Amino acid sequence: MRTAAVIPALNEEGSLPRVLADLAAAGVQRIVVADNGSTDRTADIAREAGATVVGEPRRGYGSACLAGLAALRSDPPDVVLIVDGDHAIYIEDLPALLAPLLAGEADLVLGDRTRRAEPGSLTPQQRHGNRLATGLIRGVTGHAYRDMGPFRAIRWTALERLQMEDPTWGWNVEMQIKAVKRGLRVLEVDVGYRNRAAGVSKISGSLRGTLRAGAKILWATWRYRAG
Repeated sequence: MRTAAVIPALNEEGSLPRVLADLAAAGVQRIVVADNGSTDRTADIAREAGATVVGEPRRGYGSACLAGLAALRSDPPDVVLIVDGDHAIYIEDLPALLAPLLAGEADLVLGDRTRRAEPGSLTPQQRHGNRLATGLIRGVTGHAYRDMGPFRAIRWTALERLQMEDPTWGWNVEMQIKAVKRGLRVLEVDVGYRNRAAGVSKISGSLRGTLRAGAKILWATWRYRAG
């Protein structure tokens, strides 16, 4: 099974080398770093490590993910991983994420951080955002997700069915609503989560970021409620 990883990144020079090394050690064949307008050495570090770098100056988590996926479209893998560049995710959990796909039991597998997150790694803002988003999604789909985590694996063919488009922090909401509405087999597996290696979270690191993310979650739930 050919696997590629997309890393949406914004000023992650302090943590990205460890993420890239972990993915390479795990046997991920292709790594695309979608640089979302970094002002540090994020792009240089990615190139030096052998990753493909795609520049996406339009700020937004979804914009970066879409740019990274576009770079894979000419020769798509079997499975795409979405991984943050802050080294908070344990890449050692990748086999657990891929196992249901390998076994033909799922089309989309989401890493659930809620049971194994280290103390302090999920801020109160993140936990509140999780409850808000999963509650809203359950209201429009009937599916009870546990997390909105950034570590996820999806079959390329399933991803194409979703026709992803959200350029903001509504990306994960869009994916999880559409996955249910369009009949994908979805599973969540427990993954570890640590405090980010460097820098500040773009969402929970400031009141403004938290409020903006909350607004995007509400808007995305309304926009994609029909799937």
